[in-house]
Amino acid sequence: MGILFFVLSKTIGVMLMPTNFLVLLGLLGVILLATRFVWLGRKLLVVSILMLAICAFSPLGSLLMYPLENRFAPWDAARGAPDGIIVLGGPIDPELSISHDTPVIRWAPDRIVVTAELARKYPNARIVFTGGSANLVFNDAREADFAIEIFEALGIDKSRLTSERQSRNTYENAAFSKALAAPKPGERWLLVTSAYHMPRAVGLFRKVGFAVEPYPVDWRVGRAGDIFSFSMAGGEGLMQTDTAMREWIGLLAYRLAGRTDALFPGPDQH
Repeated sequence: MGILFFVLSKTIGVMLMPTNFLVLLGLLGVILLATRFVWLGRKLLVVSILMLAICAFSPLGSLLMYPLENRFAPWDAARGAPDGIIVLGGPIDPELSISHDTPVIRWAPDRIVVTAELARKYPNARIVFTGGSANLVFNDAREADFAIEIFEALGIDKSRLTSERQSRNTYENAAFSKALAAPKPGERWLLVTSAYHMPRAVGLFRKVGFAVEPYPVDWRVGRAGDIFSFSMAGGEGLMQTDTAMREWIGLLAYRLAGRTDALFPGPDQH
C-alpha cells in the first residue's frame, strides 16, 4: 500500500499540478488540430493558455496558499525549552549535492537556518532531520546525509544530531522520526517545516501518535491584504499555484487513504 501510494503521488499527483495539467491540455489541443476534431483542439488551446495566464499572474496562488500558511500560529517560546526538534527535509537537493560534492540548498532554506538558530538557543534539545529521497527512481543520494554536514558546519555538535534517511514522503517522515526520536511522555518536540506544509505534516504526525508543536517557517504570502496582489513574474505565480495545489491535493489524498484524521488539520484538533 505504501509503495502504491508513493508511486501514484509521483505520477498522477505530478500530472495534476496546474502547470503540468494545463501544458498537457494544450499539447492535446495541438494534436487534435491535425484531426477532424479541430474545433475541440482550438478550444483546448484557448482554455489552456487562459488558465496558464490566470495561474501565472492572478492572485490565485496566494488565495490557495494563505489559509494553509495561517492554519497554525507562530510557536510561543514562553512555554519553555523544547526537548527536541524535528525538521522535515525538502531544502536540499541530494543529487546535485553529490554531483558537486557539496550540500546544495535549493528550496526553503528557512528550515535549515531556523533549526540552527533553535539549536543554539536550546542547547539541550535533540535534533532529528528527516529526509531521504523523494524521487520515483533514486540512488543512494539522501538529503539527511548532507543536512547533518550543514548543521555540523553551523556549529551544532554531532552528538545532538540524528539523521533519518529512508523516508520518501511526509507520512514516512512522521513514522520514521517517531521511531528514531522515541519521545517519552511529557517531552515536547517542535516540528519545523514550511508554513504551507504544516497542516498536512501535523495531521500525519498526529496519526502516528507523535505529539509535536508546530514551528512554521518559510512563508510565501504576506498579510491578508497581500492576497489579492497580481504577480509580475509569471514563473513565480505558476510556482506559487503549483505549490499550494500540491498541498491541497496531498491533504485530500492522505485523508482518503486514512493517514490523517481530518481533511484540514488545525490547532484545535487532536
